[in-house]
Amino acid sequence: MRGLKTLIESSDNLANGIAAAPGIVIGKAYIYKKEILNINQSSVEDVEEAIQLFHESLEKSKKELLKVFNVAKDQMGEKRSEIFEAQLMILDDPVLISTIERRIREEKKQPESVVDDEISKYQQMMFMAHESYMRERALDIEDIKNRIVKNLQKKRWESKISNDVIVVSDSITPADTILFTKFNVKGYVTVYGGLTSHAAILARSLDLPAVLGVHGATENIKNDDTIIVDGFHGLVFINPNEKQIEFYQNKIKHLEEINASLAELHDKPATTTDGKEIELFANVDVSGEVHLVITNRAKGVGLYRTEQIIEELGEFPDEEQQTKIYANLATRLYPQPLTIRVFDIGGDKVKFLDHEEANPFLGLRGIRLLLANPKLFKEQIRAILRASVNKNILLMIPMVSTIDEIIVSRQLIEECKKELQSAKIQFDKHMQVGMMMEVPSAAVMAQDYAELVDFVSIGTNDLIQYIMAVDRGNDIVNYLYQEFHPAVIRTINYIVHGSKRAGKKVSICGEMAADTLAIPLLVGLDLDSFSLSPAVLPTAKKVIRSFSYESAKTLANECLQLNSHEKILKRIEQFFAENNIKRTRNIL
Repeated sequence: MRGLKTLIESSDNLANGIAAAPGIVIGKAYIYKKEILNINQSSVEDVEEAIQLFHESLEKSKKELLKVFNVAKDQMGEKRSEIFEAQLMILDDPVLISTIERRIREEKKQPESVVDDEISKYQQMMFMAHESYMRERALDIEDIKNRIVKNLQKKRWESKISNDVIVVSDSITPADTILFTKFNVKGYVTVYGGLTSHAAILARSLDLPAVLGVHGATENIKNDDTIIVDGFHGLVFINPNEKQIEFYQNKIKHLEEINASLAELHDKPATTTDGKEIELFANVDVSGEVHLVITNRAKGVGLYRTEQIIEELGEFPDEEQQTKIYANLATRLYPQPLTIRVFDIGGDKVKFLDHEEANPFLGLRGIRLLLANPKLFKEQIRAILRASVNKNILLMIPMVSTIDEIIVSRQLIEECKKELQSAKIQFDKHMQVGMMMEVPSAAVMAQDYAELVDFVSIGTNDLIQYIMAVDRGNDIVNYLYQEFHPAVIRTINYIVHGSKRAGKKVSICGEMAADTLAIPLLVGLDLDSFSLSPAVLPTAKKVIRSFSYESAKTLANECLQLNSHEKILKRIEQFFAENNIKRTRNIL
């Protein structure tokens, strides 16, 4: 990591953006610019002919998108390809179609003018929204609008693009992403877009490095420029020098070596050298990632972030939609468990309620927001229960700060069970209910809280943030976000032992669980299981199989006596050297 820091500090050809899809690629840039459409604003003489042309263009647009949808299903599976199904639904929207028809008749304008104006109204509303996901969905609608207008103008869609390039564009639509797969595109750089954009979601599905939100990318990068895209850190090097190319070529080679060495561990358990097995579960954002959970031999899903469903759909899913999603996921994983975390909304996460707060990190978020909206909460509980018929689903409550939140949540769960029983709907009557331990008030009373639930999962991202009183997204103070701070280590230790006194198993999720340098310490602190990104599972397994449980306990006891982040980090690095474990922390 120090090498990368030095490289960044000495670079004057570096552009920063959002690390939207992991990976590294070095290649030629292709500037993808979309044609600016000139809208015909003239009047029409034959209104009925104009309306007929409008409907013909709608049908042609549907056929085009249907082709894209079918390709997407082959490339990424049914769930991710639903993005295009949503676009097809817009082309069938009766309110939009009737409004455009009415305006053509009343105003006697060219249909392309009315289409452009009417759909642009929706876009403007989205662009003005505070939430990034709404602005990003406006870009998807732009694609639909342009498709209809082009078909009205009887223009062909141009798809001139070179093979094996890195696409640089202002923005990329879902349809663009699928188009690029035909040309073996190696990665993306865009001016607009964020982590929740469909471009980011699809790039992750296609395993293509992507850096989005790079200001001035299309101005500063030219066709055929050599660029390095670092999708792990959100970096783009333009016309890199020999030192930069050599640095990243070594990183690419190192990645390939790691992947090759991990393949041999595919069917082996995550067992320490003296026989202690640590269960490795996967964190899942969207159901399309389940194939990674299965192929990497996870014990199941330890954290399914249901708020990502809202991100993908652009709205709250109803009970039926949720039931279908959860049931499908549970069936694919069976008999492995699926731990569903109820909507964790607020703070730095997705916000879909008309609600503004001065300090959202300390405001109405997680279980607080759900208990303030019991109808929304009960819909999700019922959907989870209805999907639980195979008895491999667990429910988890986020952001618990008081015992009452557990008590009221469990009361609502019992209410939902009675409602389903009355309706003669089957469900798992003994479905386990757990909690995220991520707030200091819960950590201090770990045993009391653990006695009221069936299992505990430590959410390190928020726990560290609240213990250290630091916003980890704030560049000015994020140096204080220290996962190896003594207060963090001692708090995790306190939670584990308090929960175990209550007879409950303890898992850990969050970025700390995925940091291979932290693994021996966490094993020594007596965690039962880890839940981490599916892609990190093989690396975590390799590290666990490299040391003994007894040595890890000794390491943990020593670290608990140390009084600084630096001392603990130094002791862990020494442990890696003593056990001849190849250090893999921040290898990229």
